[in-house]
Amino acid sequence: MHAFDILGDPVRRRILELLAEGEQTSGAITDVIRAEFALSQPAVSQHLRVLRENGFASVRAEGARRFYAVDPTSLSEVDVWLDRFRGFWDQRLDALGTELARGRRASRSRAGQQPRHGTDVGKADPPVKGT
Repeated sequence: MHAFDILGDPVRRRILELLAEGEQTSGAITDVIRAEFALSQPAVSQHLRVLRENGFASVRAEGARRFYAVDPTSLSEVDVWLDRFRGFWDQRLDALGTELARGRRASRSRAGQQPRHGTDVGKADPPVKGT
């Protein structure tokens, strides 16, 4: 199965998000996925098996409990594939960074031209006609 076929499934992506937070028991994963996607325990187990068999997750047994963790091997293969497209993003992100810096400089420049607080203390506003 191709990596993007695996990552294309929202349940498997969510499981990987949970595992990115740290090692999780199969019971904890099942609880979250059942609540969010209304899937049965066997369906969640099937998704875990797909992730495990395709190198996205690893499992270790501790007594009757199973602990799952992210296996970075397959994710690094996805990263290598995406690397050829980063040039498109990097250029746009660099341009965005430049524009944000210009906006901050312009804000500081405008703030320096306004009167400082406290310079008009004690002066009353002129009366408004018709009140």
